[in-house]
Amino acid sequence: MQIFDAHCHLQDERIAGATDELLSRAHEAGIERLMCCGTSEADWGDVLSLSEKHAAVVPSFGLHPWFVADRSPDWLERLREYLLRTPSGVGEVGLDHLPHIRNDDEQEPVFLAQLELARELGRPVSIHCVRAWGRMMELLEQFDPFPSGLVLHSFSGPQDLIPRLARSGAYFSFSGTVVREANTRVRGAAVAVPAERLLVETDAPDLFPDGAEVNRRDDEGKPVNEPANIIHVLKSLAALREVSEERIAEVTHANARRVFGKA
Repeated sequence: MQIFDAHCHLQDERIAGATDELLSRAHEAGIERLMCCGTSEADWGDVLSLSEKHAAVVPSFGLHPWFVADRSPDWLERLREYLLRTPSGVGEVGLDHLPHIRNDDEQEPVFLAQLELARELGRPVSIHCVRAWGRMMELLEQFDPFPSGLVLHSFSGPQDLIPRLARSGAYFSFSGTVVREANTRVRGAAVAVPAERLLVETDAPDLFPDGAEVNRRDDEGKPVNEPANIIHVLKSLAALREVSEERIAEVTHANARRVFGKA
C-alpha cells in the first residue's frame, strides 16, 4: 500500500529528536508522503529543514489559532516568504472556540488573512476547527470555492455540513479519533464523506489511536503518536465503510496527491 499522512507535526519537541527512527517505521508501514504542518513563526524554520532533509516530508506553514497572540508585526510577510521559498501548503490555521483559548477578535482576522494568501498563491490550506463549525462555515462561504483545496484536519464536524463544506473545496481528514468506538459523531462522518473527499492522518505526536503499540511516552507518561500508527486509522475506516484497507489507502493517497499537488 502507498499511504499519505495528510497531517502531522514532526517538528514537535516530543518527537523531533527521533525523526529518522519514526520515518523508517513510517516507510515500513507504507507511508510515501507526510504533510508536516507548522503552527507558529517559531517552528516554520524547523518544518522547512525537515522537508529539505527528508524527501517524504511535504512542508506547510501557518499560524495556528492557539498562537495568534504571539505573532510578530510582520508575521504575514514572513509567512509569504516561506511559502514562496518552497512548494508548500498553508497550515495549520483555523478557529478554536474552547473557552480558555477563544479570542475571536484576533483569531478571525489571522485566519482570513491566511485564506486570502492561500488563494492568491494557489496553495492548499490545512484547517483546525474546534467547536466553531457554524462560524467556520460562515467565513468560508464568504469566498468562492477554493480550487487548490481545503483540508479539514481530524474532522469532527456535523454530518449535515459535509455537502456545504465540500462545495467550498473541502477534503475531510480522519485521525486516531475515528478508532475510538465511543466517538459516534466522528465515525458517522467517516462513513458519510464522499470517497473522493476522504483523507487519513495521524496528527502525530497527538491523537494516539487505541490499540497502537507504544514506542515512546511524553514527560507525563502519555503515549506519543507517530506516523506509522496511521495503519490503525486505515483499518477503522475500512471497517466502517465496508471496503478493504488497500482500497482506503488507494483512495486517500490519490486524494492527497490531488489536493497537495502544488505543495
